[in-house]
Amino acid sequence: MLTETPRIDAVRALHERLQEWLALTPVMRCRSLENFIGADFEFHAKLEFLQRTGTFKPRGALSVMLGLDETQKEAGVTAVSAGNHAIATAFAAQAVGTSAKVVMIMNANPYRIERCRHFGAEVVLADDVHGAFDVANEIQEREGRFFVHPFEGTDVVLGTATVGLEICDQVPELDAVIVPIGGGGLCAGISSAVKQIKPECEIIGVEPVGADSMHRSFASGKPESIEKVMTIADSLGAPFALPISYQLCKENVDELVLVSDSDLKDAMGILFREMKIAVEPACTATTAALIGPLSDRFSGKKVVAVMCGSNIDWPTFSQHANLGYRC
Repeated sequence: MLTETPRIDAVRALHERLQEWLALTPVMRCRSLENFIGADFEFHAKLEFLQRTGTFKPRGALSVMLGLDETQKEAGVTAVSAGNHAIATAFAAQAVGTSAKVVMIMNANPYRIERCRHFGAEVVLADDVHGAFDVANEIQEREGRFFVHPFEGTDVVLGTATVGLEICDQVPELDAVIVPIGGGGLCAGISSAVKQIKPECEIIGVEPVGADSMHRSFASGKPESIEKVMTIADSLGAPFALPISYQLCKENVDELVLVSDSDLKDAMGILFREMKIAVEPACTATTAALIGPLSDRFSGKKVVAVMCGSNIDWPTFSQHANLGYRC
């Protein structure tokens, strides 16, 4: 294995350090969802959308920025994101005492742009996600800012591994963990931690049909890209997989499944009606998978679904969510 799996002692040390800024997000048993789908398994949700900034993203961003030296802090950081990573980078930059200039997509949700500015970041808009990386590269070269990657890197994975550590501490007897996949950084970290603590636990990654770079990478045996992201789950819309996150997912993830935008819209409505939560499409991917392709897989078992983010405004939520969905 070319990429070293983050050691659990290092994950625990970082977890303790992050408590200065972050919350221990709860895990709750979702009996209303069990009843709705007629499940004969325990459905537990890791409510990571209750994390600071509304997603898991500050874990990786802080993990990276805590390693910056004074010269790097003086120059500041940059990042590329549809929203959640940009918000987390702005938050983390403010926390560690540096500045952030983040590159977002032109059609990014205005609420997310406002949240970046709320945390003191300068926002630069690009036409699309591929172009956004080009703009960020220009900012790096011109201003000397440190690039905080949205999903790739050993420090990013160390940060997301703290989610897996918490899940194992909170649900010791778990049988499976279901994780959403965009670029793969979250799944790489969670799966790496869980497989060290509980090797027999099954890890399943969930991608949207219109952003299936990890599926393509698993099939070819190397990181792959897609020409265009086509999903309402923009937080899972990574245009490519990269070596570190791909390799750790390949080593530790037992299976990948796909969900459609229609599945995500249904799950948004179901979560709103059954749990009274209004979350972004990416956050519903694991629920959509457990209602759909994984519905008959976990009889008698204890399953944890990671719910990853809630940065959405009501007009966008009401546009996407199938609020009239019925079983």
